[in-house]
Amino acid sequence: MEPLPAPSPTSVRITGDHYQWLIAWTGCLTLLRENAIHTANPVVSVGVEADDAGNLDDVVLLRRTPPHTYAQVKYTVSNTTPVNEDYLTKPSPTGGPSILKKIATTWRTLTADGTDADLAIITNRAPDPNDPLIAVRDARTQLLLPKAAHGTARAETGKARTRWAQNAGLSESELHDLLSRLRFDLSRELQHVQEQLQLLMAVCGLRNDRHAVDEGANWVAQQVRDGHRTLTLDMVKTAVESLDLKTGPAYAILSIATLKPDPIASEADHTINWIDRFETDSAYTKRRPLAPATWAQLQDDIEAAPARLPGRTNISVSGSLRLAPAFLTGTAFRMVTGADLAVLQRGDLWSTRDTYDTECDPAVKEYDIGQGEDLAVGVNVTVKEQHFTQDVLEYLEGQNIPASRLLILTPPAGPKDRSVLDSPAANALAVGVRDALRRPSHATSRIHLFLACPMGLALLLGHRWNRLRPTVVYEDVSTAQVYEPAFFVQA
Repeated sequence: MEPLPAPSPTSVRITGDHYQWLIAWTGCLTLLRENAIHTANPVVSVGVEADDAGNLDDVVLLRRTPPHTYAQVKYTVSNTTPVNEDYLTKPSPTGGPSILKKIATTWRTLTADGTDADLAIITNRAPDPNDPLIAVRDARTQLLLPKAAHGTARAETGKARTRWAQNAGLSESELHDLLSRLRFDLSRELQHVQEQLQLLMAVCGLRNDRHAVDEGANWVAQQVRDGHRTLTLDMVKTAVESLDLKTGPAYAILSIATLKPDPIASEADHTINWIDRFETDSAYTKRRPLAPATWAQLQDDIEAAPARLPGRTNISVSGSLRLAPAFLTGTAFRMVTGADLAVLQRGDLWSTRDTYDTECDPAVKEYDIGQGEDLAVGVNVTVKEQHFTQDVLEYLEGQNIPASRLLILTPPAGPKDRSVLDSPAANALAVGVRDALRRPSHATSRIHLFLACPMGLALLLGHRWNRLRPTVVYEDVSTAQVYEPAFFVQA
């Protein structure tokens, strides 16, 4: 492939503007969703290049009660200059104040009356791993504190704090206060912002294809061109209607991350972050909690989620989790609680609200175990039938699981990649699997459940896991014995 030519100044400006409009459209979606689900302190308007916001005027989220969010948005086509002390403290190209000085001045103005403020730098620039303060940024909160406050005045972090304070015109105590509320939202590549918007539009009940994302950003650009610097809820609702974006209800967001960071965790109404509590550094090999963390602790966190989302009936599960946690999440919000769940599966929203014509009766094969009175069940949608069945049988026998028999349930046409194509098909199969197990489980005290299916199907199946026996859910941990028990779910 031939390398692209260097972008022209006009191209850079246009791309930078579009980047800002995408960030502003993200704010509009937050406005729309939080009011739809009746968040306690929702965003009430979105400012774009807002008045009276100083250097943090690019995107402003005004809430019913403070703190409001003030963001500076900066885009670059070159990653040669990372975010570090030099970038933040050097004078502007015209010899004016540095970025840090401008932010400090704006912060003082915004908080002069005692009102608190949430501040952010949003950029596609990467953090400098060698900068004493930027390098200790907490990726979860995007704040430099608490680690930036560590170290004496003679330490590298202490010397850097002194330089930053002097450049900003602040005392070190004031700098500490500023850094306690200034988020460094870094490495937000254009593609990442677009993908995040697709996720967010889906949980807002909107079309979430790339064209829909661009339509939203272009609407923001048109408002700015027309002189509208404040975008209200009614304006956003009218835009959604005129652009024909609406597809369904807005959802509260439950973010559960065990494998890799969740792109929309910052928008979530409740977050469970277990990334650092699972084994290995690779999202592809994380299989089980890293001691001393346990499956039981993760179960406690997931089962506490409904209490963290009181009154929520439409809940979208975002993040990255394996099959056993996905199934458990479904049972935590099972159908008898009145909740409706949704999850993005291959870019499409799979929702328990979606209807289907007839339930899908799975094919069932039975294997005699003869080691006890329990029932072992394998739901296999994606793995070669012989391999899955052999793995489960060997585990049951090798671990002396007290099961009388094993039932293997598959789609009627057999397990294969993409055998469940959409949400109606997933719901139909989840109902079919549940109904196929109700009678066989009557005479047993416990079910041992093994899953090989899309994550979305595991969630939908857990949601419908009612009128069945108490269940031990197993996770594939990719060891010699393949599985280990993860959760115990009451019927």
